This record gives sequence, C-alpha cells and structure tokens, in this order.
Amino acid sequence: MIQCKRVYLDAAADDGRRVLVDRLWPRGLAKDRLPLDAWLPQVAPSAALRKAFAHRPEAFEDFCSAYRRELAGHPEHWQPLLHWAASGRLTLLYAARDETHNNARVLAEFLEDEWERKGSPSSPVCYQGEFGGG
Repeated sequence: MIQCKRVYLDAAADDGRRVLVDRLWPRGLAKDRLPLDAWLPQVAPSAALRKAFAHRPEAFEDFCSAYRRELAGHPEHWQPLLHWAASGRLTLLYAARDETHNNARVLAEFLEDEWERKGSPSSPVCYQGEFGGG
C-alpha cells in the first residue's frame, strides 16, 4: 500500500518505509531529526517542471501529464519504490502545503498504475510461456 504524507507531520508506527520524494530538502527540518528510510530526489519532478507548476492548482493537470512523462522516461528512479510497496506499506513524504496538488500524489498514482500494468498477464500472447507454448 502506498500513502502520501506531509513531511512535517509526526511519524507513525504504521507509516512503513518512509521516503522523501522532493528534489529539495524541506525547509526548517534538520536532516538528523527526520525519521526517514530514504531520500530520492531523482524521482521528483525536474527543476524546470517544478518551477513551471509553482504549486498553482490551475496548472496541476498539465503538471501531472508532464511529470508522468518524466517518470516514464526514468524507471530506474522509481522501480525501488514499487519493490518497497510490494513488501509492505510505503509512505511518500512531501513538503508542499497543498495536500491534493503535489508531486507525491502524482507519483503514488503513477506507481499504482504501474503496479496494475505489471500485474498478471491478460492476453493469450502473454500466457504463451506459462503453458508450455513457444
């Protein structure tokens, strides 16, 4: 299971693996005071995309599309997150004030879509190797 949480909220026992998914370290937080399993700045939106979005809700739809394209182009950045989510709860941490329009939400949805897409094969061609054919 994947959940998103503001980095400024207290850690909880049921957070599972806690991963910061922002490119920049959150303001006002000392690195040694944040309960964290990993910081993956490379999985965050590019600096240019982040600046273009500027946390404007009216730009969120375009931001989502562009960020998903960035993610699709670099699976090496987010594949560890899928692995961690498969082995337990994964909490994506973010610093944005807006709890709805932020990169962690887009990333969580992207990861869930990838999880479903990579699930059980559905076409006969995909089953070919499983049943002794081809």
